[in-house]
Amino acid sequence: MNTVAAEAAPPSTSLGAIHPLEPLAPQEITAAAAILKQHPDFTPEMRFVYIELKEPSKEVVRSFDATGGHFPREAFMVLRDRVAQLTLEAVVDLRSGSLVSLTEVPDAQNPMTAEEFTICEELIRRHPEVQQALVKRGVTSFEHVIVDKWAAGYTMPEDHPGTRRISRPLLFVKEGDDDANGYAKPVENLVVTLDLDTKEILEVNDTGVVALPGKKGNYTAEAITDPANSPHFEQVRPPMKPISITQPQGPSFTMAGHGIQWANWSLRVGYTPREGLVLHNITYNDRGTVRPVLYRASLAEMYVPYGDPGDTHWNKNVFDEGEYGLGGMANSLQLGCDCLGEITYLDAYVCTQDGDPVKIPNAVCIHEEDSGIGWKHTDYRTGQGEVRRNRRLVISIFTTVGNYDYGFYWYLYLDGSIEFESKLTGILSTGAFEGEAPKYGTVLAPGLYGPNHQHFFALRLDMAVDGDRNSLYENNAVVAPEQENVWGSAWYEAKTQLKTEAQAQRTADPLHGRSWVVVNPERTNPATGAKPGYKLELGGSLAMPLSQPGSQQYERGGFTRNHLWATAFAERERYAAGEYVPQNPGGDGLPKYAAANRSLDNADLVLWPVLCAHHAPRPEDWPVMPVAKVGLHLKPSGFFDGNPMLDYPAETIGHCHRG
Repeated sequence: MNTVAAEAAPPSTSLGAIHPLEPLAPQEITAAAAILKQHPDFTPEMRFVYIELKEPSKEVVRSFDATGGHFPREAFMVLRDRVAQLTLEAVVDLRSGSLVSLTEVPDAQNPMTAEEFTICEELIRRHPEVQQALVKRGVTSFEHVIVDKWAAGYTMPEDHPGTRRISRPLLFVKEGDDDANGYAKPVENLVVTLDLDTKEILEVNDTGVVALPGKKGNYTAEAITDPANSPHFEQVRPPMKPISITQPQGPSFTMAGHGIQWANWSLRVGYTPREGLVLHNITYNDRGTVRPVLYRASLAEMYVPYGDPGDTHWNKNVFDEGEYGLGGMANSLQLGCDCLGEITYLDAYVCTQDGDPVKIPNAVCIHEEDSGIGWKHTDYRTGQGEVRRNRRLVISIFTTVGNYDYGFYWYLYLDGSIEFESKLTGILSTGAFEGEAPKYGTVLAPGLYGPNHQHFFALRLDMAVDGDRNSLYENNAVVAPEQENVWGSAWYEAKTQLKTEAQAQRTADPLHGRSWVVVNPERTNPATGAKPGYKLELGGSLAMPLSQPGSQQYERGGFTRNHLWATAFAERERYAAGEYVPQNPGGDGLPKYAAANRSLDNADLVLWPVLCAHHAPRPEDWPVMPVAKVGLHLKPSGFFDGNPMLDYPAETIGHCHRG
């Protein structure tokens, strides 16, 4: 496996040489924090949560792409003042070295920080009531207690974001230093509420002792041969013969900074502490004409509500992006086999609570993969066959959010299509039980179960199909009326324009082949007369939320009630559950955006697809879960005048076949 680490963007002293969408370099993060710290309104109690690029307007980016020249270079920051118990936003101008704005955000809680994670663990481990509860469960070595820093949710008026900054962590116990999986021994019925600003335990609620499960849940190659771990793991199977993926001439893509050229595709890779991987300016070179498809593509929220009413689990509903920030939890892909082949990596940078840059080496993986048959036909009369193999460019990151691990993958194909896929793995958030098997989960091991839950992924696709002005249509297969359907087999595809944000709140209907198409109404395909478009298909990730009206899951996760939303572009409408999610009682995000009911006819259009991984756990998900997948597909629909892979050359026989 060959790897290349791409260089970070140059420092702010050479801003004219970089693209306006290039992520902040570490020198720029340092400079941004220093500018704010020098301002008289800054106090030592202010802690940095995020420092990221304040993306310039579309007009500025388009102008730079066309002619180059000057552009603004600004940093956007979120801060927490623990003493004043305030969340703040700041913008600094990196060119002039000046503060543009520093504003309080009323009734808002920022995401939890790594510093607060440490505070949680230290406070809980040494608290007398917590220790007493642990002793009741046979725990005497408190250093082996691990704390999962779960957000508080919104359970009562006292949880309102304008009152206090709280967390309700969950506790687990390792048997010893060699125990790799504390989730095998959950501390049931013990819920601790603490204030992260004042650093104090507010409540310890113990509703009854449940014995810790007896089995370990280790999963490393060395540990699974230990009979104490599980009777099912007694030996490691022999290794398989290796698969070697090589590109002797190197990869087919080229990079300049965070810009990528591959086949007919061009795009830029972005990165934010909250969203993680972001793609910008995705265009396709159609026989010399550069045609835009997407302006910006990102994950806009990830929500995991649990369906177990037990004392430990009923409040578990976590927004992994809005309450923690996915970008700051990305893995450093240095182990090998996270990606396979001829790899190029990009580093990512986030910040400490002091405003210092933190490097995540090899956070973004970029490589090519064979993708099977692209197209094929054999003329049965002559025996002559033609076949072309498809290939895809893969851009990915992997994040660890407590117990779960998530891979986020964007695929670009030679046939003009784009896919998003999330791969879910890691470890279940478990519960302990005694007696009968739990009704609201699945038994994993003696005394251990996995509660039922769902994972919702909302994406934000800022569309630009042949330009910034687009319209949205819904396609449904319809049986022809009786007078036109004498043979009983006729059907057609009905196309309905969704002209407003109210009309564009849609659920999937796979029984009628429902899909959605974004078209450019101002352009025409010269070969067909159709409006050039891209079709959105959601595949099978279509479960609906099961929370009931009035529950916090229902109110806070309002965006999950549709498989698709569409809105008119607005700069600050970037997140499906709203900008400030912790302790938010609900109603924010997409329900609020779409309530404006703006026109979507020939508009700057944003699609918000929502995918669901419906998870009733299996014993096979323990002790570490095999990958599950959810995803969507964007493919050209009238965008080209024929198969865009028709001009792709055939592979040589020697490359494709070994006799």
